[in-house]
Amino acid sequence: MTSGSMRVALFDIDGTILLAHGAGRRAMERALLDVTGTPGPGGQHYAGKTDRQIVREALRTNGFSDADVNRHMPAILDLYLSSLESELSAAEHEPTFLLPGVGAILDACEGHDAVLLGLLTGNLIQGADRKLRAAKVDPARFSIGAFGSDHEDRPVLAAIARERAAQHLQREVAGASCVVIGDTPADVECGLAIGARTIAVATGNYTSGQLRETGAHLVLEDLADTPVVLEAILNV
Repeated sequence: MTSGSMRVALFDIDGTILLAHGAGRRAMERALLDVTGTPGPGGQHYAGKTDRQIVREALRTNGFSDADVNRHMPAILDLYLSSLESELSAAEHEPTFLLPGVGAILDACEGHDAVLLGLLTGNLIQGADRKLRAAKVDPARFSIGAFGSDHEDRPVLAAIARERAAQHLQREVAGASCVVIGDTPADVECGLAIGARTIAVATGNYTSGQLRETGAHLVLEDLADTPVVLEAILNV
């Protein structure tokens, strides 16, 4: 491949790279409860959202104004991060683990001279670091990333990731050179917002049928077939 055909592979974390068995939800609900007196609405949908978005939606549902949300946000997120650390290491909960094929496809991307490995996630950068380390993945493997720390609105993060890829490569990066790999409609929407290619994987809360309805360029049951996934990243 020429330098112009470099692919920027942007992986989501929860439900795509790993499963943390509700550690994030438990930590978030504890932080909301301790700071505001309410854990948020029962059954709140977290998948595909930024951490800040989750806080805002939870508190709005319980009658908080946006001004109140903004006032409480720093304390909630600080407590969330400290609670997340303990939830991920709690012996009474199932350990965080990599989803099928993830280790192999990260190795393949990292070792390919035409792939830049990155993250595109709604997690705060510190939360992403904690979750990856809990799954025994070194966050330093990812050359670039965009996180929920960067912006509350998930669709904005793809443009941030593309700009960081351009800075890393020291040249312009077209949206079509980016490949977003995720498990939710929000991941697909985020990628399509910059004209990226999108691979949706049914290892989270959505079925392959639901993911096909999003307009994803490719839908896979999981990432277990490394040659197929790598070929898709290079040529989808």
